[in-house]
Amino acid sequence: MDAYENIKSRKSIRGFLPKLISKDVFERVIEVAKNCPSYTNTQPWEIVVVSGEKKEELSKKLLKLAQIHTPTNPDLPLPTCWPSEMKKRTRDHGVRRLNTLGIERSNKEGIERLRLMNFRFYNAPYAVFLFMDGSLGDWSLFDMGLFTQNFVLAAHSHGIGSCIQASVVVYSAEIKEFLNVPKEKKLMVCISIGYPDPENKINEYRSTKKKIDEFCLWY
Repeated sequence: MDAYENIKSRKSIRGFLPKLISKDVFERVIEVAKNCPSYTNTQPWEIVVVSGEKKEELSKKLLKLAQIHTPTNPDLPLPTCWPSEMKKRTRDHGVRRLNTLGIERSNKEGIERLRLMNFRFYNAPYAVFLFMDGSLGDWSLFDMGLFTQNFVLAAHSHGIGSCIQASVVVYSAEIKEFLNVPKEKKLMVCISIGYPDPENKINEYRSTKKKIDEFCLWY
């Protein structure tokens, strides 16, 4: 597909097949992802790819933390409030996703199962963790976002789905210890990645986007 169609058709995938990605394809995705701009060519991204038994072991560890509601410690603090317009959009997003799965908002058990799927990496065969040096600031965060977008788009061009997850990295200290990553590194995001499961109902969901005239001014 061309670049326009690749960007337009990408969406978050939360149901995966057990099919593995070949090493050659995975390396091609990473190779093209690094071809993004960064402030003065600093290229702050560092990634760790986890799969197989190691991924399952990490998933069990994170699930245990999440199930008992262990206090979180993200390196990049999560938002605590939103402007009213954004708050409405994120609320509607959550409701629409539940509706796709036939889960009522009053179904606490169903909502909890959905939350915990984050820590199973939605059964994706791979979990990719993105780090940067702890001394870096906001401009490098922007660069990390550029790399992340390149990564998921490159994967999508190969028919590979992905889900960018903030929920997982709230246990940053435990993840870094498990992966033997220095404490000084900042864990930015986790990406669950693999081939989409076309039979999984959750993959029918697609978030709505604002119209151009809602966010663009022309002079």
